[in-house]
Amino acid sequence: MQMGRDKNLVQKRVLVTGGAGFLGSHLCERLLNDGHNVLCADNLYTGTKTNIAHLMDSPYFEFMRHDITFPLYVEVDEVYNLACPASPIHYQLHPVQTTKTAVHGSINMLGLAKRVKAKIFQASTSEVYGDPLTHPQTEAYWGHVNPIGPRACYDEGKRCAETLFFDYVRQYELPVKVGRIFNTYGPKMLPNDGRVVSSFIVQALQDSPITVFGDGSQSRSFCFVDDLIEAIVRLMDTADDFFGPINLGNPHEFSIRELAELVVEITGSKSEIVYAPLPNDDPRQRCPDISLARKVLKWSPAIELREGLARTIPYFDELLRKA
Repeated sequence: MQMGRDKNLVQKRVLVTGGAGFLGSHLCERLLNDGHNVLCADNLYTGTKTNIAHLMDSPYFEFMRHDITFPLYVEVDEVYNLACPASPIHYQLHPVQTTKTAVHGSINMLGLAKRVKAKIFQASTSEVYGDPLTHPQTEAYWGHVNPIGPRACYDEGKRCAETLFFDYVRQYELPVKVGRIFNTYGPKMLPNDGRVVSSFIVQALQDSPITVFGDGSQSRSFCFVDDLIEAIVRLMDTADDFFGPINLGNPHEFSIRELAELVVEITGSKSEIVYAPLPNDDPRQRCPDISLARKVLKWSPAIELREGLARTIPYFDELLRKA
């Protein structure tokens, strides 16, 4: 972490909700390195203090255990709202709380931003597109979502959150930034979160069968976490009259079978690939059109999947060795 600070830098007071989670902890570290004062709020449902332990000694970092479904009264210049369980295992275990976090949490954070006149970022998701009927997905696509299915607590929760954010623009002229985040991976993911990258890596490192749902032909795009954090920071720095939504992800598409084979190759695993029935409402294709991000943010991912996996696997290897 950067120790010295640029005296000419305008230090911002930044709130990161969900700051002890996978993306949030990386964002907290980036904002500290950029010279800002960071308040990390997290109820530790899926986040963990281990992710932010190395930041605790910084005088510019503060951790607060807080659930954003309850109001929060702090004085900040910017809010990054990342709080919400994002893996199917976690959000389907507590679907009502997931919807509350997406909706009530957004209302509370928008109210905070309105009160203190802060710019606010919403971590939306590619799940707002559901099982898309167009490919790749552009921001103009309205989505194809099952509103009563087992994934709806997250999908529709995030869609409602976007509605709230844009209503705050229309009604209160609040400067908001809505980023639709596609599959992201990297160190600090939970090993048991059910996401495809972490699941495959853990299974491969244990030489266990790698479980591919369906026939493995369904596709995803995978963005390394450092690339994603760069995009989020650039989005927050855009002019106040740009609100989004904007796709943030890697447009290079891989089948799930290709991902499994690549993980086996890089880890040198003895794992065999086995197949299981496809879960309900699991999208067949998911890939962002990032033309808008390239134009507005001057951003596109720099880290290809093979390199990103090579930087992620040692993290899980160390976790398993300690277990």
